[in-house]
Amino acid sequence: MRTVTKKDVAKRTAERVGGKVYHIERIINAVFETLREFMMEADPEIRIEIRDFGVFEVKPTRAKPKARNPKTGEVIYVPPRRKTHFKPGKLLKDVLKQPLQEAGTS
Repeated sequence: MRTVTKKDVAKRTAERVGGKVYHIERIINAVFETLREFMMEADPEIRIEIRDFGVFEVKPTRAKPKARNPKTGEVIYVPPRRKTHFKPGKLLKDVLKQPLQEAGTS
């Protein structure tokens, strides 16, 4: 599996807009920090829609009064919490729905 880092995103963005990588890195860091702040402030839900990309959501989960510890078999209570969810936009979803190419075939 290939891993793309924030630095890779900054390099490609800098190439695309013709800017310096270190300037673009500051912008990208600010964007991710802002998104993270919005998600952390969610009380209990928030929806961050980025047109032509997708939607980030923070949603509450329900309490699980009868969860089981798989190691000990003990019944435990799991309190409600928040979880994140990403739903890709139409352009991205359409590309991801295309069948994968088989290895060795053209």
